[in-house]
Amino acid sequence: MSMMKLAFHNFKTSFKSYLSLIISLSFAILIFYNFQNILSSGVLTSLGESNTRNIEIIIQVITFVLGCFILFFVWYSTNVFLTKRKKEIGIYIFMGLSNQKIGKLYIIETTMIGLVALGLGIGFGVLTTQLFQMIMMAISDISVELVFSFSLQAVLYATVVYAVIYFIFILKGYINIVRSSVLDMVSANKQNEYVKTKFWILFFKSILGIIITGIGYYLAIKEGGIEVMSNVLSAVVFVVAGVYLLFGGLIPLICQQLADHKNFLYRKERNLWLNNIIFRIKKNYRTYAIVSILMLCSVTALATGFAMKNRYEGIVHFRNTYTFQILNSHPGLKEEYKEVIEKESSIAYSSEIALLQLDSDVVESVYQNQYYGILSYSQVQRLAKDSGLEFPFEELKEDEYISVSQLHLMSFITDNTLVTTTINGKEYKEVAETSIPYLGYFQEKLDLYMVSDSQYQELLPLGTLMHCYNYKLSDMNHFETAQDTLKNYGNYDGLVTLDPNSNEIEWIKVLYSLCVFMFMVFVLASGSILFMKLYNDAYDEKERYQILYKIGISKKTLKKAIINELRFTYLAPLFVMSISSYFSVHSLAKLMQTELLSINIISVLFIYLFIYICYRLSVSIYQKNVGIK
Repeated sequence: MSMMKLAFHNFKTSFKSYLSLIISLSFAILIFYNFQNILSSGVLTSLGESNTRNIEIIIQVITFVLGCFILFFVWYSTNVFLTKRKKEIGIYIFMGLSNQKIGKLYIIETTMIGLVALGLGIGFGVLTTQLFQMIMMAISDISVELVFSFSLQAVLYATVVYAVIYFIFILKGYINIVRSSVLDMVSANKQNEYVKTKFWILFFKSILGIIITGIGYYLAIKEGGIEVMSNVLSAVVFVVAGVYLLFGGLIPLICQQLADHKNFLYRKERNLWLNNIIFRIKKNYRTYAIVSILMLCSVTALATGFAMKNRYEGIVHFRNTYTFQILNSHPGLKEEYKEVIEKESSIAYSSEIALLQLDSDVVESVYQNQYYGILSYSQVQRLAKDSGLEFPFEELKEDEYISVSQLHLMSFITDNTLVTTTINGKEYKEVAETSIPYLGYFQEKLDLYMVSDSQYQELLPLGTLMHCYNYKLSDMNHFETAQDTLKNYGNYDGLVTLDPNSNEIEWIKVLYSLCVFMFMVFVLASGSILFMKLYNDAYDEKERYQILYKIGISKKTLKKAIINELRFTYLAPLFVMSISSYFSVHSLAKLMQTELLSINIISVLFIYLFIYICYRLSVSIYQKNVGIK
């Protein structure tokens, strides 16, 4: 039999074993290709130059993340593939094949798997191009003209990225085979990811894992000033390391301690599966840690998408609080401007406020700006009443202020009590920050501070007083005619018009849909890794279960043992992910200033449902593979 025929025979016999891997890789390639196709199709050009540029940057970042994910996934899958095949490869050596020829056999066989995944990914990617765009735009709630487009550039880019990654790890496997001895190959399936089981090592890793994970959780939810972002990045590192140590130390330690209690071990046939769980953790704890982290990434990705969507809706509402804002150095012109606007359209509400503008030379602040604005507490309170806005603030003390800011996409300061500002040599303490759009557009351009009425009067001589008149149209269909009328009327120092049809931040909605796709990729990958690992482990356990059956243990009892064993395998990563996701989503909610607890719960429940389906399939296939179905 030729090398090609032998490789094809091995490929056919092992195809079911790697079906979940092929599906996951194909799905990742499909998403990767479609992202690249969107960039080259020109479908986004109708959103404007600014939106197109921002969306392209986001997609490039996402494709980089996908490329890193594919790299990890190929690395993991080729390692599992090589370990599973080494025993069989060792037998080939006894048949007279050299290491080099066996390495070539490995290259051919793994190349077949890689080509199938690539072909399915690109093929279905091309077929679903328009459907992908339609789903993406529907999730984003963006109206663009969708056309079927085939981009050879996108195909080549996706193929080259995947092929380079895949070739690197095929070459790594080939070198591994060439340098391996016969004994290494024959016993490889018994050495997979083995870790020593001495009590003191497990205990040390457990304590270290708990401490490191706890530090990560603390940094994730710790409030602070500008250092919050660095805390979050540090939290990611600590949690990843902590999860690894928990699966390598704490969980096997607990299982071993349970196994040492005979009253627990010998009830309900626990001895049939508990010791095997201990051995399985010793072999596969890295896999469980990786799966738990992938699940955590999926929850965080979906939460990020919903946070972006909520912030987008908030920013749109913020910017559309007023249709027109007029600046004039003279007071008492509110009714005059109102009469001009009402020639074209009725007004839903209007308000006015005196804005004290200060130069930067009298203000020392965390965020330096060219101009600063001072607002009077009572005037803002009156404006809020006229415009129908909330005003949930108590009277301010002489050395206190409230920062009136724009609605940021993300905030890097979560504890406002740490912020102070010096005005004309006097230090003021920030007691709150609000993004309620009292001054609409001007909150995006000025650093505004609301102070007590007495302090406002003291600061008046330091700056220039401008009067801001705000109007909201009842019928936005008359926006253009009302705008023209105001411009022709003149008699103002500045005019700001907010076009309700502006789409300059549409790119934020696209980010939401991209996060949904990333959620799907990570969830599918995590389930596939566990499924693939258990599928392969079943062959290693077949002999053990056959012996147990021959010595008189019933199939019913053995099936229960398998169910308990696999249930633990799936639940352990889920449990760690569920706890960790609360802290990651809570941290994200702080940064994005939005409520995400419901999204956290929904995403975790969705993952539980998907993993439950994988678990049920694994139980059925596992029992069949060990011969007790």
